[in-house]
Amino acid sequence: MGPSVPGPVPGHRCEHGLMTAWRDFEQAEPEFARRVRGLFDAHRHKTIATLRADGSPRISGIEVKFEDGELSFGSMPNARKGADLRRDPRFALHSATVDPVEGAEAKWPGEAKISGRASAAGQVAGEADGDLFHAEIAEVVHTHLNEEATRLVVEWWTPAAGLRRIERE
Repeated sequence: MGPSVPGPVPGHRCEHGLMTAWRDFEQAEPEFARRVRGLFDAHRHKTIATLRADGSPRISGIEVKFEDGELSFGSMPNARKGADLRRDPRFALHSATVDPVEGAEAKWPGEAKISGRASAAGQVAGEADGDLFHAEIAEVVHTHLNEEATRLVVEWWTPAAGLRRIERE
């Protein structure tokens, strides 16, 4: 049996409420999941936002791993982001962002974001010591341009509402 997951944070109302493992998201929307994972896998370093004890945001660099149907990430021993996640498990991950190439904007792959809650999953295995966390997914977003590169496309998925899409000028 896995570690217990903290309940709702007082004063915080999660709009979508439901959370799921990466594997469940992949099964629900395989093509969308493939695109999002491709953006996360394209570069080694990503960014994670956590919440400090006073509620203010903290941005940190991080590496993530997709393995055995889980999205996981680690924190070095005594690191602030690990302490943040143990106190308040809410997080937001952002893939690396690259600029569109001028004249080839339609080929820009876009950027991806994943938010949810982190659950402690033991120690990091391998070369470095640290704490391992598994992501419980609340929302997945892919922002990119349409084929003509004339509109911004935002696609997002939640366990409660599924996949949605809007285009903006």
